[in-house]
Amino acid sequence: MSPKICFVNIEKAPAELRAGLKALGTEYPVALKPAAGAFRVDFRPANSESTGPDLEVRPGREGLTVTYRRPIHAFRALGRLLAAPAGKKQPGFSETAACRTAGVMWECSRNGVLTLEAAKALLRRMALMGLNLAMLYTEDTYEVPGEPFFGYLRGRYTRRELKEIDDYAAALGIEMIPCIQALGHLAQILQWSEAYRSVTDTSRILLVGADQTYRLLEKMIAAASAPFRSRRIHVGMDEAHGLGTGYYKTLNGERRTFDIMTEHLKRVVEICRKQGLQPMMWSDMFFRIGSARNSYYDLEARIPDEVAGEIPAEMDLVYWDYYNTDPEIYRRMITRHRSMGKDPIVAPGAWNWNRFWPALPFAFKTLDVCLGVCREEKIKEIFITTWGDNGMENDTFSTLPALQYFAEHIYQAKFDRRLFERNFRAAGRGEISDYLLASRLDYLPGHPGPETLPGNHSKRILWDDPLLGLCEPLLGRKSLRPHYRDLAEKLATAARQPGQERLDFPAQLARTLALKCDCRKNLAAAYRAGDRRRLKRLLKEEVQPLRREMEKLWKTHRRIWLDTYKPFGLEALEIRYGGQLVRLQTLLDRLQDYLAGRTGSIPELETRLLAFTASPQPTLGYRRIATPTADPG
Repeated sequence: MSPKICFVNIEKAPAELRAGLKALGTEYPVALKPAAGAFRVDFRPANSESTGPDLEVRPGREGLTVTYRRPIHAFRALGRLLAAPAGKKQPGFSETAACRTAGVMWECSRNGVLTLEAAKALLRRMALMGLNLAMLYTEDTYEVPGEPFFGYLRGRYTRRELKEIDDYAAALGIEMIPCIQALGHLAQILQWSEAYRSVTDTSRILLVGADQTYRLLEKMIAAASAPFRSRRIHVGMDEAHGLGTGYYKTLNGERRTFDIMTEHLKRVVEICRKQGLQPMMWSDMFFRIGSARNSYYDLEARIPDEVAGEIPAEMDLVYWDYYNTDPEIYRRMITRHRSMGKDPIVAPGAWNWNRFWPALPFAFKTLDVCLGVCREEKIKEIFITTWGDNGMENDTFSTLPALQYFAEHIYQAKFDRRLFERNFRAAGRGEISDYLLASRLDYLPGHPGPETLPGNHSKRILWDDPLLGLCEPLLGRKSLRPHYRDLAEKLATAARQPGQERLDFPAQLARTLALKCDCRKNLAAAYRAGDRRRLKRLLKEEVQPLRREMEKLWKTHRRIWLDTYKPFGLEALEIRYGGQLVRLQTLLDRLQDYLAGRTGSIPELETRLLAFTASPQPTLGYRRIATPTADPG
């Protein structure tokens, strides 16, 4: 079915919408001149003193009129109009957002730094979804004058690039806010020890109290904020585990974590104040201080009375919660933030990290609960996070269904599944059912349900050593080959649909997993049985085809990467593929030597494997999967 064409008379459109409409017209069926079969849309700003909905669409004799409160509401209305069923009369509708600000934090630090074109494509999708805040999470991947090791060989953004992204976002009604780290998560910088020894506490945490640290932070904050219109900044400061336990302790002795944290916080806020910036930070460290288990979500935790008084009034707190499916936890956490005098910004997650494809059903479940409570509690600002932990193996565009789901909760008091699917078809240019299908890479047969996060099974199978099979006992006895074969066929069909070419990657991954999931197990069984004939057949029918499919997967993944991210960081991913290809070649050579009588045994196939975790849904990192050696270095 051909897409609906929307005609907007650009000369008569409000000036604040024109650049955004032109940007959308480069990809979507938005005509700026009369076109055959197009329906006309006129835009009209709402009276600033009116109390009506944020957007309202009314049909008329010559087309439709969109009345909007803010530019983002006009673009949300356009997204819905493009999503309406073709061939039917355009209905009227109205919507009001549940909060003032709804947005997305895009990962740009774990190797994958979005290209300018990819960032712009994501901003176009956000606009049609009605999301008006964007952050690029940059630990070191932004240019800091006088600091050449910032983002060195990591694809850092230049000031000019960030300004171009900000200009583009502004045209679409989206506020870009710089998002950095001002305490922990700075291993990418602090690894350059000769340059940064004087500001290092531990390998990933800045040295609190040192004048050199605050001179560096002044430069970082100025550089991060300079390209953007917004006077807000996210300074991170989460998960600073081990704060004060490294060189800081050598200099100052033992001090309470809370005292170190608040000392640093005040200095950071003072820098922001001097630069005219309104900061926000992740709130977890304050709550961990009051927990005997160092847990953010410990409802029995007792936050010290002095905590609230020591947090500067200018600092906004961001409550991040990706895990919980119990609404009471969200309510109590919001209440605890408010008891500290802060109305929190809330940040759920898209669940795309440390896996090849997002766990979309679990993301949807947590969003249902989180956003339901946020609506009840009248939370004013919410943004959904994407992360790239453990190498950015996922395609950022795979998170789009979670973003659309998030947006529908923001604009619809009662979630409408059909509207969600239609809107994604228009804004995300894909089918929700196909993106959900790809989540079956990790949702294996017998998975208990959406409230349970699946382990990263596809990652474990792919990176498991083909000779050692460290993770093989974690898969159970039932073969996954039928599951992955069926999934590969369905995804290959979906990938052939217009706009869904990115599904080539999960399709090829499923095809590779179908061969790899049983390969070593079958080889070990034949070897132990002394069945040389079967070993010879397996070498030809499984091992050799697996190496070919692994090479195809590498090249498919590389293509997706280069279409999405800067080339820097790809080397970390390709080292993983290179390891698999070399080990598969070693497996081939060892089998051939054994079958030819050049070696008498293959000890790796004789070893009885052990399950090293009792978890039915383990989520493991690459190093734990790839080798039993604790320190490969």
